Amino acid sequence: MEAVQAVAEPRRREILRLVWDDELCAGDIAERFEVTFGAVSQHLKVLRDAGLVTLRQEGRKRYYRADREAMGPLAAYLQSMWADKLDVLAELAEAAEATEAAERAGEANGSGT
Repeated sequence: MEAVQAVAEPRRREILRLVWDDELCAGDIAERFEVTFGAVSQHLKVLRDAGLVTLRQEGRKRYYRADREAMGPLAAYLQSMWADKLDVLAELAEAAEATEAAERAGEANGSGT
């Protein structure tokens, strides 16, 4: 399966995000999803077959890490996509904080409802 097709699925993109900077074992990855371990294992296989993650086996555990070098330009795209989402989240958090501060100030001045 081609790399772009592999990352078209949202769970696979989330798995890549989880293993972007950290190596995680399959069990730790699976714990973060509300699907079966088998389903996560299938997603990991697709990512591995597409060359997007590396696999290291230690005893009975399998550890995965994003292979950014093998991704080429796709790595920069994914990283910018996640950065954009984080920027939006930060803006929403700041707006909510400003709204709460304004409401508290209004209540302190006796103009609250």
